[in-house]
Amino acid sequence: MTLLQKRLLILLLVVLAAAALGRLAVRAVLNLLLGGTLFGGNFL
Repeated sequence: MTLLQKRLLILLLVVLAAAALGRLAVRAVLNLLLGGTLFGGNFL
């Protein structure tokens, strides 16, 4: 595996992780605004 392939693989992993965390962050903000729970649980 060449250095370029390793860099592209690492970049792909970072992009996927950022996309997943970004979606979770947006969901958390919307849940706070709407007064809901983050993972659909009923804590009370």
